[in-house]
Amino acid sequence: MAAIGTTLDERRTGAELAAFLAEVLCDAVAVDLFPQDREPDDPPGSLRPVAAAGRGDLLDDLRRTPRGDVLVRALDEGRPLTASFTRAGGNRLAALSVPLLARDRAFGVVLAVRTDHVFTDDEAAVAHYAARLAAAHLHHAAEHHAARKTVLDLQEVLLLAPSQPHPNLDVATRYLPLGSGALVGGDWYETVRLHYGRTLLVIGDVMGHGLDAAVDMNAYRSMLRYVASTDLPPHRILRQMDTSMSEDGNRRPATCLLALLDPARGTVAFSSAGHLPPAVFHRDGTGELIGLSVGPPLGTGFSDYDSATVPLTPDDTLLMFTDGLVERRGEDIDASLARLARLHVQPGLDVSHLLDEVLDRLGADAADDDVAALAARLRHRVG
Repeated sequence: MAAIGTTLDERRTGAELAAFLAEVLCDAVAVDLFPQDREPDDPPGSLRPVAAAGRGDLLDDLRRTPRGDVLVRALDEGRPLTASFTRAGGNRLAALSVPLLARDRAFGVVLAVRTDHVFTDDEAAVAHYAARLAAAHLHHAAEHHAARKTVLDLQEVLLLAPSQPHPNLDVATRYLPLGSGALVGGDWYETVRLHYGRTLLVIGDVMGHGLDAAVDMNAYRSMLRYVASTDLPPHRILRQMDTSMSEDGNRRPATCLLALLDPARGTVAFSSAGHLPPAVFHRDGTGELIGLSVGPPLGTGFSDYDSATVPLTPDDTLLMFTDGLVERRGEDIDASLARLARLHVQPGLDVSHLLDEVLDRLGADAADDDVAALAARLRHRVG
């Protein structure tokens, strides 16, 4: 039974349960499950087949019998039930139906059938134990699914509504959560309008994954908005944020990159708290990394940050991103960044399409971590 519940995928768990019972107990097995978002009072009719093993002809015969009655009775009574059916030609089928129960919740039902003789009490006990084990894993998967949905909903609310930059700036943002096998992390971005047509662009990454990381991400983002409103230079914003967040021992550390864009001067001032460097894509589609002095992550209490100012023209597109965009398992980070710098995107793309091309060329949809990215370009001045 160690092969039951090796992943958090409910279909895989159902298939593992069916394979085990078909090997040790019967000729054919079918596993039906309720949807993960099922309400407790939903009717049994919402059961859906997710796995089967053994002789397909026997399962086909069951589809022409009152199979559903046995499944519903097993669920209603909360215990294994035996039954028999007559196949076409007069042969008898012995059936054993076992509900998948864990912590007072029904996750579905498993039906085992064979052609020789009825199931004994001992065999029913084996099937019951295997079903309880599978149901326990289904319960863990459901909890994981609910927690992930909560985090995704929270992160979607937070990330889909950044502040609006000044109209002299074109900005595009993207967030790609890691696949369903893991909880999302604390990646985030923000834009803050400042005086004299300047805009502060922000991208950060709270260490860790799950609901706590998402909550801490919101705390950093709220603090950033408050501190940035005082119109401090980027390195002083990071210093104040680090001091404030390190005083709260419950907050996780976070990396953060600030970029203060000044369209009137055609410059961008950067300051980094442990974050990967930004990139700039030029008019001809070539890219380059911007070398920066990197200070410690926020929340550590060291507060040692510098600023660097570089020119930025309306033909340049600034790209800021979290590590999920470039990092690949087993690869040195310098090699990962070099791959980004070597990209040559199609000239003439608008900001949104350029960002999509970079994400596509780097395989962001198959990344090993969440990906947050922000691209910005100064608008040409008219007149």
